[in-house]
Amino acid sequence: MTTATRPSSRTAFRVEPLTCSIGAEVSDIDLGEVARDDAQFDRLRSLLIDHKVLFFRDQDITRAEHVALAERFGPLEDHPVVGSDPDHPGLVRIYKDVDSPPEHFENAFHCDATWRDNPPFGSVLRCVEGPAVGGDTIWVNMAEAYRRLPETVKVQIAGLRARHSIEATFGARMTMDQRHALHARFPDAEHPVVRTHPETGEKILFVNSFTTHLVNYHTADNVRFGSDYAPGAGNLLQYLTSQAAIPEYQVRWRWTENSIAIWDNRCTQHYAVQDYWPAVRKMERAGIVGDRPF
Repeated sequence: MTTATRPSSRTAFRVEPLTCSIGAEVSDIDLGEVARDDAQFDRLRSLLIDHKVLFFRDQDITRAEHVALAERFGPLEDHPVVGSDPDHPGLVRIYKDVDSPPEHFENAFHCDATWRDNPPFGSVLRCVEGPAVGGDTIWVNMAEAYRRLPETVKVQIAGLRARHSIEATFGARMTMDQRHALHARFPDAEHPVVRTHPETGEKILFVNSFTTHLVNYHTADNVRFGSDYAPGAGNLLQYLTSQAAIPEYQVRWRWTENSIAIWDNRCTQHYAVQDYWPAVRKMERAGIVGDRPF
């Protein structure tokens, strides 16, 4: 008879699930220490895979500790439009107030940077300064969104692929020359509509607000007449992207100063609610390099 190994006191974090589908708040933890301790980090990573997004409060860590924690998951990536903190490469400053341009694409359901061939593994996001009320963020379990699709839709989308674009989103406010230059640096990426999580094997609905169109829909099986493709393919994509808005798949987090969220970008989407003007919302995010969806 074997005896189960109990976590040590240093890894026995308090974990409180926030919904039946996604998200847990973790307490009795110091993320600065986790960044330096293998056992604590391994426990944290396991919790992330289980809950898809983890939340923490009262984490008064430095920017260097923030970066160190994120780098435990993998190398960090910069953002070609938003940019990084000059002293901490890979730490993106998302500072919003009433005069900020609406170019961060936060208030739409999205999976970060799917316009990359290798979208991010995930992110570590810290609230530096937030409004007294408002400015919440919603995360969505896209594995659950796929699981609860009608079987007829699952059959229809099996094998479909879609195009994801930075030019059509971040580039839309640029001049034509700037937009074309951005596209030259980051050509549209093509990903499966249903990806497989590389660690859990879950099937994930993998379309979002960066997705422009289905690239292999126009076949004899799907298109009899032109109207079967346009607007037929667009209507299907709109239906699929709308699944992220279903509350049963969501968790909503109210930010406080020094609260932190860590999420698995491979199986979630998120939406930053911009309801707090004219208050200020200052966030800092370390995005982690990911792998090619399959």
